[in-house]
Amino acid sequence: MQRKLRMAMIGGGKDAFIGAVHRLALNMDGQIEMVAGALSVTPETAIESGRLLFLDESRIYTDYKVMLEQEAAMPADKRIDFVSIVTPNFVHFDPAMMALDKGFNVVIEKPITFTLEQAKQIKEKLAATGLTLLLCHTYTGYPMVKQAKQIVKSGVLGKIRKVYVEYPQGWLSTFLEGTGQAQASWRTDPKKSGKAGCMGDIGTHAFNMAEYITGLQVTQICSNLNIVVEGRLLDDDGAAFLKFNNGASGVLMATQIAAGEENNVKIRVYGEKGGLEWQQEDANTLKVKWLDKPAEIYRTGGAYNSSFAAHNTRIPAGHPEGYLEAFGNLYRNFALTVRAKINGEIPKEEWLDFPGVEEGIRGMAFVENVVASSQSNEKWREFTI
Repeated sequence: MQRKLRMAMIGGGKDAFIGAVHRLALNMDGQIEMVAGALSVTPETAIESGRLLFLDESRIYTDYKVMLEQEAAMPADKRIDFVSIVTPNFVHFDPAMMALDKGFNVVIEKPITFTLEQAKQIKEKLAATGLTLLLCHTYTGYPMVKQAKQIVKSGVLGKIRKVYVEYPQGWLSTFLEGTGQAQASWRTDPKKSGKAGCMGDIGTHAFNMAEYITGLQVTQICSNLNIVVEGRLLDDDGAAFLKFNNGASGVLMATQIAAGEENNVKIRVYGEKGGLEWQQEDANTLKVKWLDKPAEIYRTGGAYNSSFAAHNTRIPAGHPEGYLEAFGNLYRNFALTVRAKINGEIPKEEWLDFPGVEEGIRGMAFVENVVASSQSNEKWREFTI
């Protein structure tokens, strides 16, 4: 197949934050072209958004169900290859299932669905169709996050003993949803966001980072969630103790009321022989600390990095790579994998290194378990799926 993959977007119209980010990311490598969209539930906004993106008038839709039906009926030389779903949490499941039913691969914002049961149904549908799903846990796309994973995997740190992961934000330090601000309004509404607020929105990122870099899985959890801002309906602050399947312990913190904080995701992992540290505010740097020798600093673009880090590095060392490039890496790896499968080829291991349905299920299980643990009088809760 010698052409760009064709894509349609659901949600992400002209006033949406994350839709614009997705479009920047998917356009970064020239692998994908957006040819259709149902960009808003408001017809006027959907049409205006499509026109602003210069979509063909016949492929600007005001209903995603109509779009998927009509796109599926298109001839092979026009039909889309995948859909990108960038709607609020409660509008993830139905369009994803319909897209898979129509034979389209799927990119979807996290968390994958509104409930754990829905995530399991998507897994069953993927197994039945053989299609591919990308879940947009952006931070796994950073070169130094991938390098951290490979260092842990190599065993040089020894058995992992301790994990600290945190995601502090401050944008919800006031009752912002009371002003009608769109992002705050749906994220703090249990009917649109789900059981968890802060923990569903950014706690899932911290959880995913902990499991991705260590290669371990959480087996027990003990959490405390808080509603700090008066009148808010969902948690805006919380923390959890974690136990992993190798015996390691961990601490996870996520908050959206840490006034002055932006998006300083940070993780520290400690083994028997050494530890490592990465944070988004200095994303090109990975610190590795040793028990009995000087600390090391790994930098994005260094010739000493793993093939996984190198594959996801775009520019020479010393130039900062950030959030958009990490997001672009997810789309590129997904596109390379889908293209290889269409061509009957085996995707390279580096291409397959992107979050999918398994991470989606574990993320939804985290939401279920972190809320249940906080509501329980038990000290520890088994992490159930």
